[in-house]
Amino acid sequence: MREGLRSRVIELEALLKSKTAPGPLAACDQVLADQALESLEEAKEALGHEHGRPAAHIAVAQTQLDVAYIFLLRLLTLEDITAHLPGIVAFIKEHLPLGDERRAHVDEIALSVRTGDTLTENQREVLVDASTVAHQVHLKEKLRVRSFAHIVLGVTAALAIIAALIAMAGAASPGTVPLCFNPTGIGIVCAMATAPAPAGAAANGERVDERSLDQMYADVASQWDYPVVELVGLVAAAVAAAASLRRIHGTSTPYNVPVALALLKLPTGALTALLGLLLMRGDFIPGLSALDSSAQIIAWAVIFGYAQQLFTRFVDNQAQLVLNSVGGPTTRNPGKTMRGSPGQPS
Repeated sequence: MREGLRSRVIELEALLKSKTAPGPLAACDQVLADQALESLEEAKEALGHEHGRPAAHIAVAQTQLDVAYIFLLRLLTLEDITAHLPGIVAFIKEHLPLGDERRAHVDEIALSVRTGDTLTENQREVLVDASTVAHQVHLKEKLRVRSFAHIVLGVTAALAIIAALIAMAGAASPGTVPLCFNPTGIGIVCAMATAPAPAGAAANGERVDERSLDQMYADVASQWDYPVVELVGLVAAAVAAAASLRRIHGTSTPYNVPVALALLKLPTGALTALLGLLLMRGDFIPGLSALDSSAQIIAWAVIFGYAQQLFTRFVDNQAQLVLNSVGGPTTRNPGKTMRGSPGQPS
């Protein structure tokens, strides 16, 4: 996208210089030309920042390009405006809703020009005003995408910190809330270790006496139980994230929403794997309260880690709505507008 904006700067700069080269302009036109060239210089300066916050620099460059383009519309002759009218109208339709009065007037102007009427200065002002608003709407659409991406990344960071703190707490004190089960006649089964049932309990097919159960949990629980379960959930969530990307279309904005969505699933999967096993340990799921082996615990961690998709799919759907809003609610195929026309800034 950065290279596309650079080429757009070169294009607008050439158009402006071609209008000022033949001879001195009127004072008011010279002011417009100077301001347009100044905006293009600021756009080039913003695009020159290769480090730091590239998305912010691209947004600044796009804004300055829009300003320069509006100045150019005021400098072009009416004949030039007429030649570029299809691109101008297409961009306005792409971003203004059907009920907008400016869009309705632009449609009337386009119809009158197609029937052979000559464009007037008043009609130029209508086109400039509608183009200005369309560029503002276009910028708001991109800012909405940026805000959404920042929210997703912020939530991702918070969940990652929570998951890391829980893993460290579980490693420091594995017996406080152990990820262990007490299947009948088997003994104590934890994520990373098992212990046989006392001889009497195993012979009678009974569960371990509740009085000694907590102590046995504390003895068998490993400092690696929580980290391993969260890691397994994270890996399962990564697989789910890779699979879900097929439903998310790419974006022309500088904000990588699909990557933010994929990152969100990772700490979510780690937490859902852990919370799912804790629910099973608390007899929340009838018939699945006593897993028989460490392998079963890890297997259920995989299932619960992948199951984070049940929650994050709502975020995926919202992301697709936000991405679809870029380009206007009434546009069927924004790509049909030709990039080379001044009617469509990059």
